[in-house]
Amino acid sequence: MSSAPEPADNAEPLPDPIEWPRLPGAQRDFVKVIAGAVLLGLISVLLVGWTMQAWEAAAIYAAVILSAAAIGYVSALGRARRGGGRVDWALVRAAIQSQTEALAITDGAGRLVCANEAYSRAVGGYPSPYDLEEGGVAIGLAERARRELSAEGEISLVTGAGTGTGTGTGRLRMSARPAEATGKHLLWTLRPVPAEQSRAEAVAFLEGPLGTWLGSAALLCVLTARDGQVLAANAAFHIATGRDKPLLLTDVLDLASDQPRLRRADGSTAGVSVTELPLQSGGDDPEAYLFVMVPDGRDSPAHRVGQGDIAAFLSMLPLGLAVADRDGRLGYMNAAFLAAAGEEDSSSLMYPTDLVIDEDKASVSDAVRRAASRHGKPRELQVHLKARPTEDSSLWIARAPDPGATEIILSLRDNREQLKLERQVAQATKMQAVGQLAGGVAHDFNNILTAVIGYCDLMMLRHAPGDSDFDDINQIRQNANRAANLVRQLLAFSRQQTLRMQILLLPDVIGELSHLLKRLLGERVKLTVKHGRNLGAVRADPGQLEQVIVNLAVNARDAMPEGGELTISTYAVSAAESARLGYEMMPAADYVVIAVEDTGTGIPPEIIGKIFEPFFTTKEFGKGTGLGLSTVYGIVKQTGGFIFAEPGATSGVRFAIYLPAQTAELVVDAPAQVSLASPEAWGSGTILLVEDEAMVRAVAERALTRKGYTVLTAAHGEEALEILERRPDGVDLLVSDVVMPMMDGPTLVRHARERFPTLKVIFMSGYAEEQLRKSIDVPGVVFLAKPFSVQELGEMVRATMARDPMTPPG
Repeated sequence: MSSAPEPADNAEPLPDPIEWPRLPGAQRDFVKVIAGAVLLGLISVLLVGWTMQAWEAAAIYAAVILSAAAIGYVSALGRARRGGGRVDWALVRAAIQSQTEALAITDGAGRLVCANEAYSRAVGGYPSPYDLEEGGVAIGLAERARRELSAEGEISLVTGAGTGTGTGTGRLRMSARPAEATGKHLLWTLRPVPAEQSRAEAVAFLEGPLGTWLGSAALLCVLTARDGQVLAANAAFHIATGRDKPLLLTDVLDLASDQPRLRRADGSTAGVSVTELPLQSGGDDPEAYLFVMVPDGRDSPAHRVGQGDIAAFLSMLPLGLAVADRDGRLGYMNAAFLAAAGEEDSSSLMYPTDLVIDEDKASVSDAVRRAASRHGKPRELQVHLKARPTEDSSLWIARAPDPGATEIILSLRDNREQLKLERQVAQATKMQAVGQLAGGVAHDFNNILTAVIGYCDLMMLRHAPGDSDFDDINQIRQNANRAANLVRQLLAFSRQQTLRMQILLLPDVIGELSHLLKRLLGERVKLTVKHGRNLGAVRADPGQLEQVIVNLAVNARDAMPEGGELTISTYAVSAAESARLGYEMMPAADYVVIAVEDTGTGIPPEIIGKIFEPFFTTKEFGKGTGLGLSTVYGIVKQTGGFIFAEPGATSGVRFAIYLPAQTAELVVDAPAQVSLASPEAWGSGTILLVEDEAMVRAVAERALTRKGYTVLTAAHGEEALEILERRPDGVDLLVSDVVMPMMDGPTLVRHARERFPTLKVIFMSGYAEEQLRKSIDVPGVVFLAKPFSVQELGEMVRATMARDPMTPPG
């Protein structure tokens, strides 16, 4: 092995070793001290000569001082010329060349100064680590390494990044750390990701001496990808099939029949016994499959393969594998199997059932017994290991490939990451289903509340304050309004409420809330607000965003009955940093984060996944509706953000809200509205009221009739068109529900305006305006959300009637 790797012919040449200044820092300081001493000495000589008038003695003293200074300077210069400030890059290259990992060193400008041959093989030449991937991953790692002394990330090689003859790898793990105290030079380490490393090792096994050794034992081995594409095979397999390199496993092996058959190049077939071994990598699905085949025949050399041969074979595979006899007694376990089982050694494991908890012992024992039978098929079980009783693991059990052998092969897979992702997807699906249900319930409930509130308003018009019935009716009305607030929270959770989106700066929003939060938290809770630098703007409804912060602050206060500290912080997160956070449901993008952290009692791990569900609460009965956090969740999701709960740094809980950063101000059209400021709502004219709910239609008709209007009613859109057909002059105003059977409101308006183009329209609905925005995209209409009071309906009608025809409301 050479002491210094040479770049490939077409590679960019490595820069010359860096020359440091001729006098390094310590020697320059030494020279400065000498110069200062000389200056003081000469001044003292002048003073002595002038005071004593002994100029000859002073001259001799000055000559001695200058001679000593010259000798010191020459000494410092000599040490610098002997190499005191030069880095011996030949020695550095020799040091890193002895390492098997891919290593490289870059200077402060990002240029490659030194690298070993393993680096050249990994990336295909000698490019700088900064040029290996587009997107600036290496730049971010370098900044973190200089700041935190180490950094690590995963990259995809840019095609043609290297200029050498190496083949390169698709994905690599890259780490960086300072190579010296100043942090100017960085040491880079490249390693293949586990999945590709496992696959590469398996290919090397089969195409190397191990594959030849297995072939001498009449074991035919082939490695395939997930789609069946052949990646590698040993020489015995090529000889047995007569093929150099088949493209697909199905070209050479028939697994459909009860007895697998090997297809040769000449068209003949031969029976084989096949064992399929999945090549695992961490908690992911199999990256590849290893098929071990033994030809039929009792005199096959495969029958002479003993337990020691199988053990040696298994120990070299990067799989969690073990061998047991037909009675289930474990005879061999490789290191990968013990690691997946969470055991340090095999002394405590005699049977496969020793791996699992008591509840899973019966299923494991039955699977082993079935695998030991002649017709036993491979089985995969979801079990709970004793080392991790609360988590699922996959145990694969199959019979050894030799028809005459009785060994059983077990494979153990740690699938915690996969199950975690499945739970997150299930939780998101459940929340979406509950949100849809909540939105439907809220729509129907809004119709009921509209009738209740409307009838209460009509009854209160007939009773004066002080009347005994007036107070009872007012109580009913107040409770109906409380129910309406609950419905609004359900709409917020289901992301169906109307939001007034604006471009906001979070420090401004939190600053305006600070005084309110201090009053809400009380004297026992200390409020701390921290703002990061370079915060971008966000797009949100300011009122709803304030509700989110207040809700989290009140929950934190309730979790700190004895007092504590509430910290609200804001900071920016780049796309690269958000990708490294590991939240599978959150795409990589630039975010602005609001973090609310308390020092309270915290949330138990077993319920932290349920806290955003509606009506789930840990408070005492009667002290909470369970809609606080679900409302927060719905507002954040409707805003386009993400919210996560995790344990605090010391105690308590930390909620992190990620809102997409806005790079440019967005222009948002304001929803169609009219002013309701006038207290006088009396009027005249003809109104066509279209509503499929009879009780809502009745209360609206009575309310508008009392205000002086002539009211015509219809239960659906077709009936309303028939009424318009009988009135050649039309009506002054159309008040219609949006969602109705047979013909909905927007369709009714489009047909009505074909005959009456200037018809004024009010849409009313229990659904949110935001949810109906596409369907009610009709010019010159206003929207009235249910539930509404009699006064709100009268004022909306009066204001709409007063407008010029087709004038946009606002």
